[in-house]
Formats: sequence, C-alpha cells, structure tokens
Amino acid sequence: MNLSPLITAAELLNIYQNPEVMIFDVSSGPDVKRNYEAAHLEGAYFIDLNSQLADIKDDASQGGRHPLPDIRKFAETLGGLGITKDTHVVLYDDKNGSNAAAARFWWMLKSAGHEKVQVLNGGLQEAVKQDFPVDGNPTPAKTPAAPYPAEEWKLPTIGLDEVEHVSQNPEYLVIDVRDKYRYDGISEPIDLVAGHIPGAVNVPFSENLDESGVFLNPNELRNKYDRLFGDISHENITVHCGSGVTACHTLLALAYAGMELPRLYVGSWSEWSRNDKTIATSS
Repeated sequence: MNLSPLITAAELLNIYQNPEVMIFDVSSGPDVKRNYEAAHLEGAYFIDLNSQLADIKDDASQGGRHPLPDIRKFAETLGGLGITKDTHVVLYDDKNGSNAAAARFWWMLKSAGHEKVQVLNGGLQEAVKQDFPVDGNPTPAKTPAAPYPAEEWKLPTIGLDEVEHVSQNPEYLVIDVRDKYRYDGISEPIDLVAGHIPGAVNVPFSENLDESGVFLNPNELRNKYDRLFGDISHENITVHCGSGVTACHTLLALAYAGMELPRLYVGSWSEWSRNDKTIATSS
C-alpha cells in the first residue's frame, strides 16, 4: 500500500470504523490528557509525547529535551497499544496542522519500518469542520499485541558532533525550523539561550501550512524546498528544531512533496545550547 503521508478528514470519515484503523490523539502541552478526555475524535486513543514518544533525561545536554526512546522500548509501546504491521495508523493533534507531536509519532513509526501511517491534515479543527464525530468517552483499549518487529531506527539521524562538523560546510545544509525570533536570538521561551547553530538557515515549520492551517499542496512544497536545497543531496541536509519534535513537521512536509528525507538532529537546539557550542545570532 502506497499511502500519502497525509489524510484528509473526508478520507478518514470513510475508513475510521474499519477495525484495522487506529486513530491517535498526539496533542501536547498543558492539560493535554484532560482535553482529550473532554473531547476527541470518535475512536481515537491518547498517546503521550513525553512518556511514550521520548526518553526524557534529567540532563538535556545529553540528547536534548525529547531524545528518542530505545527502539526496543518503542516496539513494546506499539505492541502494548495493539499496533501490528497490518494496522493503519492515523495521527492528529489539536492545533490545526501546526502541532508537530503527530509528525514526530509519524516519523518514529516510519523509522521503525511501519508503512501504513498517516497524519490528519489540519488536525482536530479541520475534522470538526468536516463534521467528524467527536466523543468524550474513553475508547476501549485494543488487545495488546506482541512487541512490534523493529530492531533499529531506519531513518537517518545525526548527532551533536557531526552537526558541528558540517554546519558551516557549503556542501551541507542545516535547517532550523523554529520561529524566526528564536533563531535570531531575540528571545527563547523554552531553552536556556536564544540564537542558532552557526551556518544554519531558518525555515520556520509554519511556512509548510496555508492560512487555514493545512499543508501547502505537494507541488508548492516541492518547489519551495527544491529552491532551498539546490544541488545539495538529501544525505547532506539536516533538519532540527528545539527538541527534535517540530523538525518532524518539516520532514512530513518533504515526504508529502515526494522528496527523500534528510537527517533529523534529534537533540536539536536544546542539546546544542547546553554544550558550550558556538551560538550565532542575527543581530
């Protein structure tokens, strides 16, 4: 099955009652579980970014704020949720298309080798506009399955030292998808210091979306990123954000455009800025 990385609310309405389809609310932020319990798409399960899609350490200098969990732990998580190789997984968030936790789960599933996974274009709000039924009752849990058959992360990643080695090499490209004011060094709402990796270019992830909160069409995305990449091959391109979550939004956009995925710097700014590395600003 060659699925698009994105699915529309209308398309999901046609398939969501199929027993092979599992929908997950991957919203993040304060009171996220309470919000899910108050209202979620009918049949959706809740998954937690911090506890199930990351292995958060006390020291963010080692891997950033949202390090990937061990692949075996993630395989156990998937099996516990009832996800098998045959499950068609659909992910959404509660901030139109701009909450990247759904994209992070998408990237992790693809990196674990799962093929049948899509992100709901426009998220919860778009589904509500399309009269998708909303529920406040818990979705009955699926029967747990065996741990998912994954032994390694298959999609390309890059570590702190290698990012430092390539960031100012003209044959490589490092893309920072955070908001411009954070990249410029004006202020930093989450990490310890504002600024950016020397040599990185700023392409905010929000530019992947139109004014209504859905992704630009594939041709627009491809033209945009073709111009940015130029002759640099995808193997020499790195995408990062604050903690390795929002960067996955841009990776999802690239996949939607039919492009090869570059490397994800999971530690991202949260790791870089805590390791006495050079910090650039735009002032």
